Amino acid sequence: MKNVNLQEDSVIPVEHWHALDNGLIQCDLCPRECKLHEGQRGFCFVRGRKDNQMWLTSYGRSSGFCIDPIEKKPLNHFLPGSSVLSFGTAGCNLACKFCQNWDMSKARDMDRLLDQAAPEALAQAAKQNGCASVAYTYNDPVIFYEYALDTAQACREQGVKNVAVTAGYISEQPREAFFKSMDAANIDLKAFNERFYEKLTGAKLQPVLETIEYAVNETDCWVELTTLLIPGENDSETEIGKMSEWILAHCGESVPLHFTAYHPDYRMMNNPPTPASTLEKAREIAMSAGLKYVFTGNVVDPEGQATYCPCCQRKLIGRRHYEISEWHLHQGHCEHCGCKIDGIFADRPGTWGNRRLPVRLNSF
Repeated sequence: MKNVNLQEDSVIPVEHWHALDNGLIQCDLCPRECKLHEGQRGFCFVRGRKDNQMWLTSYGRSSGFCIDPIEKKPLNHFLPGSSVLSFGTAGCNLACKFCQNWDMSKARDMDRLLDQAAPEALAQAAKQNGCASVAYTYNDPVIFYEYALDTAQACREQGVKNVAVTAGYISEQPREAFFKSMDAANIDLKAFNERFYEKLTGAKLQPVLETIEYAVNETDCWVELTTLLIPGENDSETEIGKMSEWILAHCGESVPLHFTAYHPDYRMMNNPPTPASTLEKAREIAMSAGLKYVFTGNVVDPEGQATYCPCCQRKLIGRRHYEISEWHLHQGHCEHCGCKIDGIFADRPGTWGNRRLPVRLNSF
């Protein structure tokens, strides 16, 4: 659909901004704190100033809707095997040179947003398709905050859970409502050094660490973490060790951590793919530091993608290509020794498997 006419509800006024003495207004949604003249857009592109206030220009519009396995987010301890209705919009508040979804997150063309859906229609579509949850993903849901929160409310009214896949670059005040609306989140901890964040994402590490601590320790949202290991940038054993120790000290031993393989993309085409041995070593380091659930991703590694009992070390959940191949849990406990396994589990695993099913809504 070309030259789509935006419905009036697609451009809405938003909160989390304030006027400055110099005539500018400041967006307070994320740590960038963009300061805008009349008619300017923020770094994320979808939030901007018009008529002396902040507006969101992508409400109800998406780059597409797709039903995925929940393990693809990745979430391994949140309703394993279940299906999730995933969607995103355009723009992003980070500038990752290695972005794996750059065609959407870096988009500056609203005509890329071909699908439209009101929050209620999204919730109904998820329920009708048997999805246990809706995922706000592909680009960061922080920048379409209002659309995500309205959809989350509609989903809860339908008995559908909410999942955020986010870089965690959100300011202190709005993050309370954001994580209160989510049942689970995968937060990208892209590296454990400021140089990486400044050079390769155009952001800062400390606000991300604060978001992770908050989400894990002060909310009911189930949290898992992901680090995409890029050779020569964030994959040193020293850095992985320090990151693992920080997670243990500030978040505890039970937060699942995913190390995933990088493939050349966007503006980092010359960096080599991540060797499987790097992921295996990172997993070993994190587990030696005391983390109970550490996984590898974007590779075929049945051992590194399985969940093991932290008490008796038996394999409890086997995974292959996002499919559940083994299940030895009983009411969230190891069926061998009775040890409680951290996470949110149904009595039986879902059977969605490795399918990916695009869906069209166009409900406006």
